[in-house]
Amino acid sequence: MYHLEKFHHKPLAESVAENIISFIIDNRLEAGSKIPNEFELAETLGVGRSTIREAIKVLVSRNILEIRRGAGTYVSEKQGVSDDPLGLTFLRDRHNLALDLVSVRLMLEPEIAALAAKNATEEDIRELVEQCDKVEAMIRKGEDHTAEDIKLHKSIAKASKNAVVENLIPVINSSVAVFVNVTQGLLSQETIETHREVVEAIRKRDVEGAKYAMTMHLIYNRRMIMQMMEEGKTRFDKKG
Repeated sequence: MYHLEKFHHKPLAESVAENIISFIIDNRLEAGSKIPNEFELAETLGVGRSTIREAIKVLVSRNILEIRRGAGTYVSEKQGVSDDPLGLTFLRDRHNLALDLVSVRLMLEPEIAALAAKNATEEDIRELVEQCDKVEAMIRKGEDHTAEDIKLHKSIAKASKNAVVENLIPVINSSVAVFVNVTQGLLSQETIETHREVVEAIRKRDVEGAKYAMTMHLIYNRRMIMQMMEEGKTRFDKKG
C-alpha cells in the first residue's frame, strides 16, 4: 500500500491533490503511467472516495492527470498545460493576436535559442537539422508547413533543457500556427533563411549567434504582420 503524507493547512481536496503530485514525483512516474485507483488512494489517505474524486478533478483541470474511460486515471501526456493555455481560440482579431504573440515570443525565444546553443545534445542537434530540412522542403513545394514549423520550434525549446520552457511550448505552438495562418506563407524565403541561421548557430554552440538569429526571425515575422495590417487598412480606407 502506498503511503502519502497528509496536509492540514489547506482544503482537504487540495491536500489530497498535493499528495498525489508528491506520489507522482517520488515514484518518477512518466507521462502515461497509471496511478492507484480511488479505493487505494482513499484507504491510504484515510479520506472518502468523494474527496479523492474532487482531488483528481483538481489535477485533471491542471492537466496533471487524465481520466481514460474504463481504464483508470493516468499521468497526463501534456502535464500542466493545455493546447490553448491562454484561450487564444476565442480571440477574433487574428492580425492583432499574431502581432501580440510575436511580441511575447521576442521576450522568450531568443533566450530559449541561446540556451539551446549552450545545452543541446548531439541528438538534439541532429533532430533540429532534420526538422529544419523538412520545413524548408515543404515551403519550397508550396505545402502547408505549419505542423513541421511548430515541431522545429518545439525541438529548440526542448533542446534548451529548461523544464519551465518545455511547459511554455503550447504558447509557442499557438503563435506559430496563428502566424502561418495569417501570413499564408508570404514570408517563405525569409523563414527558410532565418530558420537555417538559428539552427546553424545552435549547431556551432554560438550562444549569441543563436539569440541574434532568433531575434531576426521574429522581427521578420512582426514586420510582415504589420505590413499586412497596413495593406488591409489601406484597402478598407479606399472602399470608404
